[in-house]
Amino acid sequence: MQHLLIACPFSRQVWHDTLAWLRIPCRPPEDETDLQDWWSAARQLTPKPMRKGLATATHLVAWMIWKQRNSCVFDGARPSVPQLTASIREEAALWARAGAKGLRVIIPTNWDVH
Repeated sequence: MQHLLIACPFSRQVWHDTLAWLRIPCRPPEDETDLQDWWSAARQLTPKPMRKGLATATHLVAWMIWKQRNSCVFDGARPSVPQLTASIREEAALWARAGAKGLRVIIPTNWDVH
């Protein structure tokens, strides 16, 4: 699980791209850290109004990496960082519209969330 969600170069790039898109002022998780430990540290570095968004985004990215892994294993899909980050953006917009207020705060305003 550690490798899949954090240590894998594919996952590390997804984390980097997503956090950059959301303008979260923390470093992506590093391969030697536990996801919970990273989140606790990242939360302290994140401005208070963005913390709920960070928590939701952390769950969203982990969930989407897991779904990508399942698509590759069970459906023969090929991993693609640009495709996965686009899916994360779309899913973030859906979550925000469904009531994830923290995501509404951190999704870039110049990005159309419909």
